[in-house]
Amino acid sequence: MKVIELHKSVTESNDRDADKLREELREKGVFLINLMSSAGSGKTTMLSRTITDLKDRVNIAVLEADIDASVDAERIAALGATSIQVHTDGMCHMDAGMTREGLNNMDLDGTDIAFLENIGNLICPAEYDTGASCNVMILSVPEGDDKPLKYPLMFKSSDALLLSKIDALPYFDFSMEKLEERVRYLNPDIKIFPISAKTGEGMKEWEDWLLEELATWKRG
Repeated sequence: MKVIELHKSVTESNDRDADKLREELREKGVFLINLMSSAGSGKTTMLSRTITDLKDRVNIAVLEADIDASVDAERIAALGATSIQVHTDGMCHMDAGMTREGLNNMDLDGTDIAFLENIGNLICPAEYDTGASCNVMILSVPEGDDKPLKYPLMFKSSDALLLSKIDALPYFDFSMEKLEERVRYLNPDIKIFPISAKTGEGMKEWEDWLLEELATWKRG
């Protein structure tokens, strides 16, 4: 398993580099999705299920970003998907320069969708443009329905929200109605998908949306 150590952004202007990276990925036909969430929300489990469900329809690659370790990249690679691990030298986010460096170390030939599994927290990742064409976040039921009140930028900057671990709803004081009201106040156009990667509930709706977003992006 190849692990890339990232120590700093390779450019001074993150926004400029992000725009350039988006253009380059469009030329290559690679749809980059920035996947954000807290640690433990179920990012890797969701990705594993998505890759398994869609393996006969699209080719998916995953850029795994962590402060340390490589267990997530190994888990994705075991599914037959292209995967690489990057370490951020203690930084709590990925920016466009770091994303470019990671992608440059991947074989993206034939890749339709590349996921950047960003560092696990609800603050820093939302503050940096990674060069992705789509931002998706995950909120798990155990985290509570009040998170949009505490971390509004993450919800404002995301195109879609996956509400994960809905199989745990009976065991937590979690209101779907309150969550949606709070999220829609911040971002009226966001798509919300209640899912359980464990049981498969809601995964088809998320995957159908993902494929439609890919098709729309390709039409340009």
